[in-house]
Amino acid sequence: MPLEPAIESGDRSHTLAPVESVAQISSMLLDTDPTLDPALAEAARTAAAEGVVLLTNDGTLPLGERSVAVFGRVQIDWFAVGYGSGGDVKVPYVWNLLAGLRDAGVRVDAELATHYSTWSAANRPVFADSWGQWPHHFPEMPLDESVVAAAASRADTAVVAIGRAAGEARDSILEAGSYYLTDDERMLLDTVTSHFARTVVVVDAGNVMDLSWVADYRDRIGAVLFAWQGGMEGARAVASVLAGESSPSGKLTDTIALSYEDYPSAPNFGHLDVNVYAEDVFVGYRYFETFAPDRVLFPFGHGLAYTNFELSTEADADAGTLRLEVVVTNTGDRAGKEVVQVYTGAPDGALGKPARHLAAFAKTRLLAPGESDTVRLEVHVDDLASYDDGGETGHRNAWVLEAGEYPVFVGADVRSAAEVAAFEVPETQVVREATEVAAPAHAFERLTLARAADGSAVAAREPVPTRTVSRAERVLGSLPAELPQTGDRGIDLAHVASGTASLDDFVAQLSDEELSLLARGDVTMDSPLGAPGNAGVLAGVSESLRAKGVPPVTTTDGPSGIRLSAYASLLPSGTALASTWNVPLIEELAALHSQEMLRKGSDVLLSPGMNIHRDPLCGRNFEYFSEDPVVTGRIAAAVVRGVQSTGLSACPKHFAANNQETNRTRNDSRVSERALREIYLRGFEICVREAAPRTIMTSYNQINGVWSHYHHDLATVILREEWGYEGVVITDWWIEDAVDPDFPALEDNAYRVRAQVDVLMPGGVKTDAAPQAYADTTILDSLAREDGLTRGELQRTARNVLGLAIALKPVVDARTLEG
Repeated sequence: MPLEPAIESGDRSHTLAPVESVAQISSMLLDTDPTLDPALAEAARTAAAEGVVLLTNDGTLPLGERSVAVFGRVQIDWFAVGYGSGGDVKVPYVWNLLAGLRDAGVRVDAELATHYSTWSAANRPVFADSWGQWPHHFPEMPLDESVVAAAASRADTAVVAIGRAAGEARDSILEAGSYYLTDDERMLLDTVTSHFARTVVVVDAGNVMDLSWVADYRDRIGAVLFAWQGGMEGARAVASVLAGESSPSGKLTDTIALSYEDYPSAPNFGHLDVNVYAEDVFVGYRYFETFAPDRVLFPFGHGLAYTNFELSTEADADAGTLRLEVVVTNTGDRAGKEVVQVYTGAPDGALGKPARHLAAFAKTRLLAPGESDTVRLEVHVDDLASYDDGGETGHRNAWVLEAGEYPVFVGADVRSAAEVAAFEVPETQVVREATEVAAPAHAFERLTLARAADGSAVAAREPVPTRTVSRAERVLGSLPAELPQTGDRGIDLAHVASGTASLDDFVAQLSDEELSLLARGDVTMDSPLGAPGNAGVLAGVSESLRAKGVPPVTTTDGPSGIRLSAYASLLPSGTALASTWNVPLIEELAALHSQEMLRKGSDVLLSPGMNIHRDPLCGRNFEYFSEDPVVTGRIAAAVVRGVQSTGLSACPKHFAANNQETNRTRNDSRVSERALREIYLRGFEICVREAAPRTIMTSYNQINGVWSHYHHDLATVILREEWGYEGVVITDWWIEDAVDPDFPALEDNAYRVRAQVDVLMPGGVKTDAAPQAYADTTILDSLAREDGLTRGELQRTARNVLGLAIALKPVVDARTLEG
């Protein structure tokens, strides 16, 4: 596993000390047991195998009984996960590809394997001590052509492993060894393909990298397998696919273009201060299928199997819903699974729309040769609406179905899906009225759709609608009433949980100090109130709160595993999970993972990562799922349901538009309200509506000039008022200092609480100068000022946090008794 030594989480370069004695709390002994749940490991292996995407295959795979020579140091120094808090798990083992192939019974050339093993042992990967400076790749072993020729005399098939990694605070870069192949890797491919008639390339990565070389080598490379970083069991899963024990069934959740410059985000990615989302709603395949289908190497949804499938579709429409029955038949001679993908089109209308967008998907069960499965899916016409942020349809700030035909396509990827039905909308309809939120303050131009004389799509530009709403008026119009403070009346939180007292009765007891404590964590990471190595603790962070029955709630990093001092399972990366397109499988895996959370002492898993793969260079793409919000939302909802099945909490992140790691705490994502709603918030909306997460984490970046941890439009108007979210909103670790521009009597944490971002995590002030962490006084200072934070707002935050504490209290209390 390419993570040494242990890495701090988030922007977490401080070693922090506790702010108060907790001697009265039973200390939690460090869990040193390296034993992992076999059922969880098996589920992780299954998911990793189903997430492997077979890009090309001329029959070279599966390997079967052939003798195999394995090249590339990554066969041993396998990238199991990306860097940072999303992958830094203390895992007792990680399979590498060489061991996995041997485990799968593949006849690996022993002499070449020994050569690589010996060299790798003497040339271990070098990791920088500083945060965010880890290697994107490992230099290749020098290899004489005579070694390759000798291997070719002993084996008839070559497997070449190429690896890449990126991560938190570590974007990929447009250089050899990151997005591009190195000269040594090119030479390795040249030499191997000149000596072997059959060559398989395995790409071990968490991010899309340049694959234009696949076309360069043509039939000299018989098969290419994209092995998304699959965690501790990932290499073993890849080996099972290569060997033919498992049939590949993964599908791309991103478009792989011919060149980086073909991506519509390319001109506006990587800038230090501002990234303009000029491509607007034309993200990923939405852009390519509309404007540049000839610039695609592998389309969204693509993935081969070791067999073939035939799809037969029947459609039936009723009251705004199209019901599809798709019979999938395995017409080949090996078992396999297929993903049924449903896309819709739309009339251009006044808004201009992508040629296709994903509407629904499902995966079949494992089908034997000749066997069929019937997949039933629904498409709701209201879900095809577009958001009008400028009034072009006559309905500003509304979800609108423009008049015209909405074709429906079914197939195995976005490109090959064939039309099976259509909706006809006779006149423009308003599906849902909304309100302007988070609109840009700065004018810029965005991509839109025009038509040439021959009807072909032409890229055009139009000005983005800018902000018209007064935030000050909006905030003042929604300030909550204050509960008169009663002082301690002996009401315990257990009384609220049992229904013998109301939550308002409990909150009315709390002092201003206690209210402010509920609005921050226990100041320090690795809080003594939680399991050793935790990311932070919230809720019962003081003796007085714990005396009232408020439990300490322990958070741990995700999404690829529980990040504690204890051993834990390292699960497949987010992209690997999404590439399965298997919602029930992901939910089952997450439920087993939740059992491990119970055993290890985690109450809130900081997972799933949900940001859109806007650009292939984003370092944290491995944590996230897809360029598509429907895939993102449905897979995330599965994770949340699974984690919360034991009574614990998942915490989707990073809300919102965190699509770059470079200068991530200062960067401003400038995006239209339409793109924000249709692309960058849509996955979160699906997750909230389908799975009701108990916790959500904000992002580090600004969205149209406002840091997400101060963003009232996102945390209150969208999340709570529009979507009905009832959980807690926490910050990513630490926040940027700022004074509320509309209410100067509020700064920092008071500004945050007004936005209804409930809890500062881990709770202390972000500074490199302080020898110890400390909590600031901005909440109480503002509360004492005229025109400052109101007690009602602080009580509202307390209600949100206590709601989480009540939901988790049975689990936390049971763990305390066991301890």
